[in-house]
Amino acid sequence: MTEKEKMIAGKIYNADDEELKSLRTKAHKLCKKYNDTFEDEFIKRKNILDELLPNKGEGIYIQGPIYLDYGIFTSVGKNFYANFNLTILDCCPVTIGNNVLIGPNVSIVTPIHPLMYQDRNSKAKDDGTKLSNEYAKPIIIKDNCWIAGNVTIIGGVTIGEGCVIGAGSVVTKDIPSNTLSVGNPCQVLREITDNDAIELKKHLF
Repeated sequence: MTEKEKMIAGKIYNADDEELKSLRTKAHKLCKKYNDTFEDEFIKRKNILDELLPNKGEGIYIQGPIYLDYGIFTSVGKNFYANFNLTILDCCPVTIGNNVLIGPNVSIVTPIHPLMYQDRNSKAKDDGTKLSNEYAKPIIIKDNCWIAGNVTIIGGVTIGEGCVIGAGSVVTKDIPSNTLSVGNPCQVLREITDNDAIELKKHLF
């Protein structure tokens, strides 16, 4: 297996592999180009996203700035919205469903670093090049979720359909569908029911 194939499969891989460094550099340059555009430069932004995020649905809007490690390993459904400072480290596949809304300063991070520094620190190979052992776990966010501001989602997590993740949460384990979850670590607070319908909140109208 190539280092890229190992990475996508969730195996130990060398993050200093030349192919991976080239892919990251390309993605980082595209992010910089996107971040240098204005929000009314629709065509320019679309062209950049077509290259950075080829696996995306229709009707997406990403405010920017954005920071993606690869982009090509992230899949985004239709009607996706992300506010300022979206970070996606997609060393393993990140799959985001339809109608997902994301608040500012959200981080979606698949990499897992070894706990022991002897395993985590970079080493020199016989030829003098660096060897950095990492592995990653995929992240899935299913349809119709709202991820509030300053949320961090850790590798290996699946967030079920229709969930709301409260501001500042750190999601370290799977979240069942149609629930409101908050905290660090993120815990299920309660189920979302018909009693939460906006039309019942008369004081808002």
